[in-house]
Amino acid sequence: AGASVAPAEDVRLETIYYDTPDFRLARWGCSLRLREGEGWTLKLPAASDGAALSRRELTFPGEGRRPPEAAVALVLAYVRRSPLQPVATLSTVRHRIRLTDAAGAPLAEVVDDEVAVVEGLRVASRFRQVEVELAPASPEDLLDPLVARLRAAGAGADHAPEKHLLALGRRAMEPPEVTLPEISASSTAAELVKRTIAESVVSLFRHDPGVRLGDDPEDVHRARVATRRLRSQLRTLRPLLRREWSDPLRDELRWLAAGLGDVRDKQVMRQRLDARVPNLSPEDVGALRALSSELAAESEESRSRLVLDMRSDRYIDLLDRLVEAARTPALLPEADQPAATIMPSLVRQDWKRLRKAVRRLPDTPEDASLHRVRILAKRTRYAAEAAAPVSGKRATAFAEAAADLQTVLGDHQDTVSTRRWLREAAQGRVAFVAGQLYVMEADDARTARGLWVKKWKLLDRKRLRRWMI
Repeated sequence: AGASVAPAEDVRLETIYYDTPDFRLARWGCSLRLREGEGWTLKLPAASDGAALSRRELTFPGEGRRPPEAAVALVLAYVRRSPLQPVATLSTVRHRIRLTDAAGAPLAEVVDDEVAVVEGLRVASRFRQVEVELAPASPEDLLDPLVARLRAAGAGADHAPEKHLLALGRRAMEPPEVTLPEISASSTAAELVKRTIAESVVSLFRHDPGVRLGDDPEDVHRARVATRRLRSQLRTLRPLLRREWSDPLRDELRWLAAGLGDVRDKQVMRQRLDARVPNLSPEDVGALRALSSELAAESEESRSRLVLDMRSDRYIDLLDRLVEAARTPALLPEADQPAATIMPSLVRQDWKRLRKAVRRLPDTPEDASLHRVRILAKRTRYAAEAAAPVSGKRATAFAEAAADLQTVLGDHQDTVSTRRWLREAAQGRVAFVAGQLYVMEADDARTARGLWVKKWKLLDRKRLRRWMI
């Protein structure tokens, strides 16, 4: 209702798609194309599944046949040292219809494409595809009636592959280099190790381009979690792995996690400061903004250093090693045992270290001691998460309880880091506001100290950890 349809337009599009010889970009859900008159377009992996795709789409000027360095840098994790080359040439006749609202603002674009796949001087194949693209400000309920109208007119499946995938064929639609193997209660420990490694590797690869772009702090957070989780789980799984293989890999993951952590810590501190705006008088908000801007500059400086590291041979070597680790980890004979038999005992070792550390705490523990407990809680959580595919709901519930404890102690550590930074930043006209913010952070620290013991008691219940016995 209220939508207007503009007269149809016909345009001809000449497009060349680039990929590695083994179609790594396509298999990871990316595409890089050169379109005559439009320049280069890079599409990064989709952020959602289903008929509607939500993805980052970036454009780069240039008409040369060599992909722009800025575009290649964003997909370096997928390409690594493999060359990018033309893999498909498409000649498309596009019938375009634009939908606008009553004010003339764009709502959606419906295109009916007749595509010819060109190989040399001949047309290798032809197909037709209809697409709907919503404008950024379109209402969410617009897509369903549009698709229903097209389906009623004879359009095919909602999940049709993208054009370049249809042109490239089945090899481009194969899974990426790293996939998640299916796990059941009868799986061996070796199979579970592969699954555990693959989960973190896939997450790191998925968020690598976002870390390089720097437009969403969540990408840094997810990449950091993937790196830390894998490093922790490799530690838990050491009785199943060859130490000469796993220990150097953990060292390299520590190096990457340090760079990601430096960026993420400053992002979190800035988020904490920005959340304090309602607690300050209007005349003090300007000083808070100045402190927030200073943190933003420090965070971006740290991210720039991180991106340089992510362009290095050291990082590329690490990615190659992670791909191989997910495929063929260096296992000991003990990994042939059933995972359901061996994993509870491995998790129990991490749990014992955590419980021992908590029991050694004095009535008023120091910040550093609580931070140590947080690290051990995180290890216990990641160990239980690794065991969950074979140990079931009880392991999942235990991991969630450990995550609750980790979260409270993480909030406490965030206040410690933020107060430390505020002490150093409290100079000149912002000193007064920095002092107010420091007091607020101290209040939050007291709240976290009062809450963590409750979370610990929930985690320490016999019923919750009986599955490890």
